[in-house]
Amino acid sequence: MSQVTLALAGDVMLGRGVDQRLRERGPDWPWGDVLPELWKAGAFFVNLECALTSRTARWHDGAKAFHFRSDPRHVASLRRARVDCAVVANNHIGDFGMAGLLDTLEALDGAGIQHAGAGRDIGEARRPAVLHVDDLSVAVVAAADEPAEWEATEHRPGLFRVAVSVADEAFAPVERALAAARRLAPFVIFSIHWGPNFRERPTPEFRAFARRVLDAGADVFWGHSAHLVQGIEVAGTRPILYDTGDFIDDYAVDPDLRNDVSALFLLRVDGRCVAGVDLLPVRIEDRRVCRAIGADHDHLRAVMTARCAELEAKVVPGRGGLLTVPVAPRTPVDAR
Repeated sequence: MSQVTLALAGDVMLGRGVDQRLRERGPDWPWGDVLPELWKAGAFFVNLECALTSRTARWHDGAKAFHFRSDPRHVASLRRARVDCAVVANNHIGDFGMAGLLDTLEALDGAGIQHAGAGRDIGEARRPAVLHVDDLSVAVVAAADEPAEWEATEHRPGLFRVAVSVADEAFAPVERALAAARRLAPFVIFSIHWGPNFRERPTPEFRAFARRVLDAGADVFWGHSAHLVQGIEVAGTRPILYDTGDFIDDYAVDPDLRNDVSALFLLRVDGRCVAGVDLLPVRIEDRRVCRAIGADHDHLRAVMTARCAELEAKVVPGRGGLLTVPVAPRTPVDAR
């Protein structure tokens, strides 16, 4: 089996100012000079942090401060970046109601982009997306820890909502979803939108949950929501990306936490094993993502070196300005 590269990004928010830039500059704009790197990947996965809908009626919860939507025609920008799978379990997919959520799924389906984490009922929301990348099949299970009001049921659209808990009863839905995914593909990614904004490190509870997800059958744990990159942990021989930060948005920037600096996470998968995780440092500038250079590159390197070290993982220089987290090899035939 040949080596393939799977590219994972954090939050991609195409609404508000990004939506405006798309109207002004066209579908390539949000991807900046990172676009050629995206085209090199065997497959590209994003967390779509907005609804693709023309509806203007917002979700009725008056306590919700931000509502993100982009013109459904801007799905062309996702296609331009060759997004293969968009996870849609997050706290903005329902900003314009469940009708807006369904519009998003329709837009993605029409563009041939797979999705996971939300659906017309709980069965669809839990159903893994399955992609074929060269001779590797990949299943993606996606979930979110909130909002509770958007949880899908047998008779209502919504997202796959899970509790961040290792208690057997609470964890059972995750275990069932991962078991279903492993029946469909030999390589499984678990994605979750979880935790509060601007948390720099995972809590002990989150770390325990991530490890149990891997024990239940995932090969990669992919988190997002904090707007910051958190450290990478290698549990056994499987990587945990606790938070992959922001990738495209128009958000205000905290000058200390630097939520405008993150990375494209490149998983080198060799014979169903992750041989390493390469990070391409990036910065959000003028509502688009660009390669981070100079002080911005150095900032991400320092942050990730420190945060990975806390999780007993190492960051080493890679080729072409990449940062690499090595992952110990394991036998290609999984004993699980």
